[in-house]
Amino acid sequence: MIRPVVLAGGSGTRLWPLSREEFPKQFLKLATEHTMLQDTVLRLDGLNSNFSSSPPIVICNEQHRFLINEQLKEIKRAPDATILEPIGKNTAPALTLAALWALKNDQDSTLLALPADQHIDKSEVFHEVVKEAAGLADQGYFITFGVPPTSPETGFGYIKAAPMLGNFENGESNVMRVAKFVEKPNLETAKKYLDSDQYFWNSGMFMMKASLWMDLVKEFRPEISQSCVEAYEQGSIDGNFFRPDKITFSQCPSDSIDYAVAENIDIDRDDPCSVVFEYNAGWSDLGTWTAIADKLPSDADNNVIKGDVLAEDVSNSIVISDGRLLAAVGLDNVVVVETPDAILVTSKEKINDVGKLVAKIRTSGRTEHSKHLKSHRPWGTYEILDKGRGFQVKHLRIEPGQSISLQRHKHRAEHWVVVKGKAKVICGSDTYELLENQSTYVPQGVKHRLLNPGTEILEIVEVQSGEVIDEDDIERFEDSYGRI
Repeated sequence: MIRPVVLAGGSGTRLWPLSREEFPKQFLKLATEHTMLQDTVLRLDGLNSNFSSSPPIVICNEQHRFLINEQLKEIKRAPDATILEPIGKNTAPALTLAALWALKNDQDSTLLALPADQHIDKSEVFHEVVKEAAGLADQGYFITFGVPPTSPETGFGYIKAAPMLGNFENGESNVMRVAKFVEKPNLETAKKYLDSDQYFWNSGMFMMKASLWMDLVKEFRPEISQSCVEAYEQGSIDGNFFRPDKITFSQCPSDSIDYAVAENIDIDRDDPCSVVFEYNAGWSDLGTWTAIADKLPSDADNNVIKGDVLAEDVSNSIVISDGRLLAAVGLDNVVVVETPDAILVTSKEKINDVGKLVAKIRTSGRTEHSKHLKSHRPWGTYEILDKGRGFQVKHLRIEPGQSISLQRHKHRAEHWVVVKGKAKVICGSDTYELLENQSTYVPQGVKHRLLNPGTEILEIVEVQSGEVIDEDDIERFEDSYGRI
């Protein structure tokens, strides 16, 4: 049985300013009507219809747990388990936690590790290649999937393929031994790889028996194995989430599947040997704005334009607006991406340097690297409309039947105005309802709670005032979402 493992813990920065640490690219709608996470999970439907496959295990950062639930609920899909990483430790520890879960709940299923932030044009090819690879995985092989390169990309890792030594039992012609894994090369080296016909792009997809992964990670990175085993054994169930022990897991080294295990399997090793399947399914990691543009329609001037954009004398460019009117004049070969709180302007030639820019934002003490003005919470969303010295204005959207925690603030007071729906308010010892166009005042230091008892979204304009306006100024007493 195949057990898909969706690795959704990334916090990529190359698609800033749309992608942020609190809302990374796997949660964005980029090339289709669904988010990349949703596309990854929906793609698994074809596996279930073709051969034995189980619901996925989803691995994500703890801060994204409710966002994961929300997006999977939208497509009416449910994971078999959602494992929460208290601290991001890269893909090797994540897969180890998934293997431990599978060994406890399955009979040594075959793990199919899938990054949640990749785009595939040909789902039917994905299904066929996975089906072929599963046969070798059952025989004890460590499977990776290589994408035939179409250009000398410097942002991808590569896999060098070696001639087959003997015949594999399935007789497939699209499977080769792995000679070595190669890190992201410079442009000159990437051109040589492309011309040699011996190299594949590393897709980041892997397949192996759960027991094999545990044996390999114990052999090559025993410290990862030990930390994950202990964190798993000391973990706990929280609703539909599994939480490894935070203190133990924090001691686990951070490493990727490639570095920790895949690169250490010797080419001449008989059991288990590492093999690469040719994977030509229209794969892209959509890791840059130019990669996204390749998947979107362009106009007569070779521009990719999305959102509220007016362009005059613009060519070979990517112009994207996430809200406001974006007007562009006299541009060529540039990328412009607008969000409510940040705008990116770069030449296409420098698009791979966006990560360096985000690093500068992070070290400067600003928050735009991690947060949007709009934030997701388990009860709904809030969006910052305005802020200044001593005040902040938010737009709250609370889902039906949901509520904020019973809380108080040491440094600020709040004014609530209902603009849509009906609100139930707890303020100190008082409990009352507010209808549209009605308002209330929550004094500083008073316990309060806001609930939506209705069947439609409750919309509130919240005005915060005080000497200190900080999201950390929350003392919770009761919470429906386990945040105390």
